[in-house]
Amino acid sequence: MEIRKYDKSVTKTIDTPWEDVVKYLIDKGITISTAESCTGGMISQMITSVAGASDIFPGGICTYSEQIKQKTLGVKKQTLEMYTVYSPQVASEMSLGAQKLFGTQAAVGVTGIAGPGGVGDKPAGTVYVSVRLADKELVRDLKVYELVKDPDRETVRRISSQLALEMVFELCTSSGLG
Repeated sequence: MEIRKYDKSVTKTIDTPWEDVVKYLIDKGITISTAESCTGGMISQMITSVAGASDIFPGGICTYSEQIKQKTLGVKKQTLEMYTVYSPQVASEMSLGAQKLFGTQAAVGVTGIAGPGGVGDKPAGTVYVSVRLADKELVRDLKVYELVKDPDRETVRRISSQLALEMVFELCTSSGLG
């Protein structure tokens, strides 16, 4: 699992609107599923707002509680206890769970704190995303609070959702599918 802090320069090189990412997946025939927490289904909404998405998107799941993350996605209780629900490890297990549950080539797992307010030493805008394509994975700490000063809940959700889809594009193109 590769964990990288989100780097603003990445969006300057990718700079792909989420609609284009979904059209890219449709064009390449890459199936995708989602496991969302703090984004509340917004990634799924972005995907399904593009005509033809039904060809590549069998479904997504919004797992807000730890219990449902465990029961539906297979997130390990030990992972939650050791790292907390707001961690790259949980995002990774969420994306793997979605990939298995829906039988897709690609999957996104996202967990974090949309706000208002943080949890412990983690401020609102702490968001971890795991993107998978086959056996490859990219995990990133988005740190939305560094991209936008005092982000509100909607801003955290929107930015996280768009960046998650850009990460899908990044992983696909770095895997030779571009």
